Amino acid sequence: MRTLIYTAFVSLDGVVDSPGGGSPTENHRSAGWTFKDIKVVPEAYELKGRETQEATALMFGRKSYEVFSPVWPDMAEFADLKQLPKYVVSTSLGEDALVDNWGDITILRSLDDVAKVKETDGGPIFIHGSATLARELSDAGLIDRYHLLVYPLLLGAGKRMFSETDKDKQMLKLLESETYANGITKLVYDVVR
Repeated sequence: MRTLIYTAFVSLDGVVDSPGGGSPTENHRSAGWTFKDIKVVPEAYELKGRETQEATALMFGRKSYEVFSPVWPDMAEFADLKQLPKYVVSTSLGEDALVDNWGDITILRSLDDVAKVKETDGGPIFIHGSATLARELSDAGLIDRYHLLVYPLLLGAGKRMFSETDKDKQMLKLLESETYANGITKLVYDVVR
């Protein structure tokens, strides 16, 4: 069974929306918050480099796919991810909307399709962005691990990492934690089953 990992930049109040900036379809007053007011210290982003090396596939919701697919294929910093298989979870995206320069891309139409992909052979699948998808996958018990870089700020606006769905308690096991000089905290958790 494959490990499904949600990786996110997250504010202390749980916002994961638009950390690098807004998009034409989604924007809020704090868009770009990872680049504002927080001094960059390279060691705080070691986790991101490791993820690039460990990933065997990527998964996106439709909106994140539409934002990333025109940009990431040509970015040098994401060159290692270019040929990885990609999964886009969407009930509305058509095959004609898929880019042809970003490896194999498969559209998954349901959470059941995601569960079937998890049952295949292979390594970790990383979910980038995709706040709505991450909430749905968490609520369905499909996420296995969280890679979080928690920023020392409260945004007050934007999509949150977790839904407000009334569900049973879910225990997490801390695998890694470290706080950096700029106040960012790395937290890596496995979901306890």
